[in-house]
Amino acid sequence: MENICKFSSNAVADLHTNGIVDVPLAQTGEGIAECELLKWFIQEGDEVEEFQPLCEVQSDKATIEITSRYKGRVAQVLHVPGSIVKVGETLLKMAVEDTQVPLVTLSNLENEKQPDTKSNKDFTGGVLSTPAIRNLAKEHGININDVQGSGKDGRVLKEDVLKYATQEGIIKDTLVTATADLGQLLHREKSSLLESAQVSGHYEDTIVPLRGFQRTMAKTMSMAAKVPHFHYVEEIDCDALAELKVSFQTNNLEPGIKFTFLPVLIKSLSMALSKYPMVNSCFNEESVEVILRGSHNIGIAMATPNGLVVPNIKNVQSLSILEITKELSRLQQLSLDNKLSPADISGGTITLSNIGAIGGKFGAPIVNLPEVAIIAMGRIQKLPRVADDGDVYSASIMTVNIGADHRVLDGATVARFCNEWKRFIEKPELLIGPKAVIGRRVAKGLKFES
Repeated sequence: MENICKFSSNAVADLHTNGIVDVPLAQTGEGIAECELLKWFIQEGDEVEEFQPLCEVQSDKATIEITSRYKGRVAQVLHVPGSIVKVGETLLKMAVEDTQVPLVTLSNLENEKQPDTKSNKDFTGGVLSTPAIRNLAKEHGININDVQGSGKDGRVLKEDVLKYATQEGIIKDTLVTATADLGQLLHREKSSLLESAQVSGHYEDTIVPLRGFQRTMAKTMSMAAKVPHFHYVEEIDCDALAELKVSFQTNNLEPGIKFTFLPVLIKSLSMALSKYPMVNSCFNEESVEVILRGSHNIGIAMATPNGLVVPNIKNVQSLSILEITKELSRLQQLSLDNKLSPADISGGTITLSNIGAIGGKFGAPIVNLPEVAIIAMGRIQKLPRVADDGDVYSASIMTVNIGADHRVLDGATVARFCNEWKRFIEKPELLIGPKAVIGRRVAKGLKFES
């Protein structure tokens, strides 16, 4: 993070403009009160064009780039990566020539930065450092001008601050700093604590702040835990689905498209929802009303390096299996790149959690409010089964667990809905158009009926 946002304490003195404007964190979506600052695209002293990206933030719903409303020069960066910034709070100060925007003068900025002699020394004494290092020094009550820099041109590095703090007896453990992002923190703590344990046999606790999607999950799951749940578990024979997968792979004319079980499961789920629309609803607590959603926006829970995220495929009822496959691939790539938009994540009506892709037979999922149902699918595995005539045979079995909001759905409704979904999965020819069959008699057309 440190080499992303470089800092020069003399940047403001070089500005030749009419004034300084505050650039706040704008509203990034309905109901969003704060965002985590992920990274800066600029540094103090940079010339910035209108609409140029300034930084990247992550809200409860998506990762967003904040762009500049002005053309000017960056005067002061006020936050470091990892900071939680409230909507409306100033991200940075920019020197601009447009006199029509609200301005504060350079002298006001200098006064703000120089409330007294001591603080003036902290910020204008000519010491080179990044905002992250300044923040680290400030947290430990260290005047950064007292620290001997070991970097290029005397730049003060993180190691310099920690060494100074240790020598002065301010801190004893230099492993954890407030400027570390979550990934760096986990890696450093794991390695350092293992080395420490090998030497002394002493193990230290590690404090990991929840950020981004993990922070969101903590909030939403806390609310969802207050909802009365019940779970319905069923086994589904996927032998016909496996044959259909082979047919699609054999007859796939789209380069770069890899067919999996999931698109068929998504499409068949939509078909079942058409018969049981109550499962595709949401509950309004204030008015005590159930809203039957017209679109089947099926969310897919995805585990990413940044936490659990649930983008959804819009209007599945009107999409072909190929269109679902392409959209699923697009969402998976965006989630891995941490580039999902608010539109990709909002508006879901029911969620699928494919835990079987990682492992496990089944899970007990919690609904993704305001939805009223979520389905956890276990891995497909070969298991022995007994036919009506007593013969034992091998079958590809998948266990599904439907978690439901008991304020809206009852057991009978969920059981009938699951039976309908199971019927489509075990007999996928019911989904295929009149020009297609399954199995070794190869399909000629692969578009699913809506």
